[in-house]
Amino acid sequence: MRQLSIPGALVHEPKVFPDSRGSFHEWYQGAGLTEAVGHPLRLAQANCSVSSLGTLRGVHFADVPPSQAKYVKCVRGAVLDVIVDIRVGSPTYRRWEAVRLDDVDHRSVYLSEGLGHAFMALTDDATVVYLCSEGYAPGREHGINPLDPALGIEWPDGITPLLSDKDAAAPTLAEAEEQGLLPTYEACLAYAEELRARG
Repeated sequence: MRQLSIPGALVHEPKVFPDSRGSFHEWYQGAGLTEAVGHPLRLAQANCSVSSLGTLRGVHFADVPPSQAKYVKCVRGAVLDVIVDIRVGSPTYRRWEAVRLDDVDHRSVYLSEGLGHAFMALTDDATVVYLCSEGYAPGREHGINPLDPALGIEWPDGITPLLSDKDAAAPTLAEAEEQGLLPTYEACLAYAEELRARG
């Protein structure tokens, strides 16, 4: 696990073993993630999303606590996966970082509770699977418009973004902050400490 520039965001770059039959790699290692994060990932739900070229999902996040940590991998095709620090008071607040996830390099990303998540499909039938620490809870789920110019996420040129009505109508980051929707960095740190104490 390699730490990204946003605290609580990591990327896993596995060794891939190819041969004449195909290839093998370990896409999730519980012990390695636990060591990097300080506590195990509680597996409450596993999701699979299939997207056509240009589909843009996010920026999604959930109330803290318990929010929803995610471990994300693209098993078919390719996506540009983006993690956004939406934690008010964080030293990297408003920063975003992008990682290409695909079925060649087999990277995975982990984002801790309180971070925002989005991705764009770079191929047709891009298939993303992700492990979640909490189940889906509509009352706690929120979104930020991924095309918010103030956020400035650099989505790939030449691909028309396809958004759901819900994501297209989501507030900007500034509006979400004004509405009190965003988690605070302090609350996220406190919850992470609680998870470490639980072991």
